[in-house]
Amino acid sequence: MGRRFPGPGPDPAGGRGVIRVLVVDDEQLVRAGLRLILEASEDVTVVGEAADGAGALEQTHRLRPDVVLLDVRMPGVDGLTVAPEVVAAGSKVIMLTTFDLDEYVHRALRAGAVGFLLKDTPPRELAAAVRTVAAGHAMLAPTVTRRLISSFADRGPGRRDAARQRLAPLTTRELEIVREVARGHGNAEIARRLTMSEATVKAHVSRALAKLHAGNRVQLAILVHDADLL
Repeated sequence: MGRRFPGPGPDPAGGRGVIRVLVVDDEQLVRAGLRLILEASEDVTVVGEAADGAGALEQTHRLRPDVVLLDVRMPGVDGLTVAPEVVAAGSKVIMLTTFDLDEYVHRALRAGAVGFLLKDTPPRELAAAVRTVAAGHAMLAPTVTRRLISSFADRGPGRRDAARQRLAPLTTRELEIVREVARGHGNAEIARRLTMSEATVKAHVSRALAKLHAGNRVQLAILVHDADLL
């Protein structure tokens, strides 16, 4: 968490690090669309493309991207197979798929992916997901988040009280935002629902993660679910 990987250069617009992304998908049209979406953001640049898992690994070693957008299903070596090696090479992985099947999600998380998005993710949320993952946090599609909570949360005796005690340090506003996270909403959607800026939402989420010693948004969501606060 917080580790910086080789590659990011200065952003001419403001001195911030530019997030270097490798796009991997067997369909050229999809790759072109993802590049177009991502490079509309000043702080993101696509440093390369690959059409299969073997190409993804070769380019990961050569280009050292911060984030790899990796398609789940591809001919030859697929994304789920190559993901552990991409992670081991020092890049963070967001899996992309048309289908949010539980089998894919669980395999992706076991492989070390920290993001799992559907290909119909709105453009603004795709760029936000890349930023979130590059910063060291997890980012899962809302439908995936909801199902993971159902799969992994365990409300045994005393679990609810323990979870509520852990959440006690949060302010009223932080708790409100964390509950929205638990409902599977991204920062942009939370900002719209609560009538605040996306930057403010991000700041509240970061403070909540720090206060609760949580590693990512999924852990926040499970904690809220355990506390029975939805």
